[in-house]
Amino acid sequence: MRILTAALAASLLVAFSTPPAAQAHHSFAMYDSTRAITLKGAIKNVMWSNPHVVIWLEGAPITGGAPGLWTIELTSPGNLSRIGWTRASLKPGDAVEMQITPLRNGEQGGAFKTAKILATGKVLDGNWIQAAQNGAHP
Repeated sequence: MRILTAALAASLLVAFSTPPAAQAHHSFAMYDSTRAITLKGAIKNVMWSNPHVVIWLEGAPITGGAPGLWTIELTSPGNLSRIGWTRASLKPGDAVEMQITPLRNGEQGGAFKTAKILATGKVLDGNWIQAAQNGAHP
């Protein structure tokens, strides 16, 4: 019983001493999940690393708007790899149409939903949970 009490106390200490920023790390509150924007442009860079893959896209919304550099966040490389993505799935220079869930603050960024590579017509899905359940691969 004494070991169980000590283990519980240690767990509570760790849980309550974690900085708030780390506890909120996986919040999607910064994205407006009620909206989707489709961007058209070219991939500028892809950062394939943990904790999240990040894509920079030079482009603009297809509904109009000023072109600019958009920062798009995805899930981890491991999650994307499990549904068939590789480091080369999107490369700098690829022309794409990309659907994102935009940032609530109006800045040029968002959470990745899908991308269509215009040269090949290939569609990449960012819903790794649904894709993994369906056995789909990009």
